[in-house]
Amino acid sequence: MADLLLVGWLPSSELFLRALEEAVPKINVAQISQNDLGGIIILGGAIEGGEIAVDRGEISIGSAAERVTKAFELIRRYPDLPYIFSGFSGRLSPKGVSEADAFKQLIAEQGLPDQNAQYENQSRNTYENVLYMKPMILELEAKGINGGVLTPKPWLLITSASHMYRSLRIFQKQGIEVIPVPVDYQTAHKLHWTGFDLEDGAKNWNNLLHEVIGLVAYWMTGKI
Repeated sequence: MADLLLVGWLPSSELFLRALEEAVPKINVAQISQNDLGGIIILGGAIEGGEIAVDRGEISIGSAAERVTKAFELIRRYPDLPYIFSGFSGRLSPKGVSEADAFKQLIAEQGLPDQNAQYENQSRNTYENVLYMKPMILELEAKGINGGVLTPKPWLLITSASHMYRSLRIFQKQGIEVIPVPVDYQTAHKLHWTGFDLEDGAKNWNNLLHEVIGLVAYWMTGKI
């Protein structure tokens, strides 16, 4: 009973999750010129591909849909920038369409520019996202695709706010400069001290523990 009360009382999870979401400050992307950017990186984790997408012929977007909608916004704002979507599937036994292929379909459906699109469809976790994208980023920088400029420029990085700190540390470890674009916030500035919801509380704790375990594991294995 006490465990359920702890899980359902929202401040117990919101307090720590909010700290994680605010670990990386939010930057006003609207003030950044396209000439100052190398490209856009979108990490997977929001798209439901798999067998259902094949059977139904439709791509479903999950609870972290802001990763996709923010990507659409930035691709429209910076149509000449290269962008990379990275992600195969987070499932243990994935089948059907990869997240990258699903995102490619969404790009076509939205009529967005794809002349500079790149897709990484092998990664199963955040470390592999960065590891497999690094050669693609270096190749694009070597070609000077952004206006013929060879000097490396920071890339915009889109992922969930709670996932941003771990992602940023991995990119830094790999020597790739990124500008964080956190989305998919699950907490507000104020805590809901009287709030009680088992479903929301369980989701918050799941997100929090997932990131904490990931940070510890990546730190122990030298990935961050």
